[in-house]
Amino acid sequence: MQTSNWVICPKCGRKTHTKLREDTVLNHFPLYCPKCRRESLISADKLKVRTIKDERSESQTQ
Repeated sequence: MQTSNWVICPKCGRKTHTKLREDTVLNHFPLYCPKCRRESLISADKLKVRTIKDERSESQTQ
């Protein structure tokens, strides 16, 4: 049985509509949070999510 978790928004800390399985690999994924209405660039591997700091994504969401 595979483990899966919801992706947590790095800005507001709430669950997003994106779910990861343990075998999911994301690289430079634009994660949108419907709660705070912001977009973050993330990478994920083995249920470990890492936020990528990108000035272009920060300026577009403000």
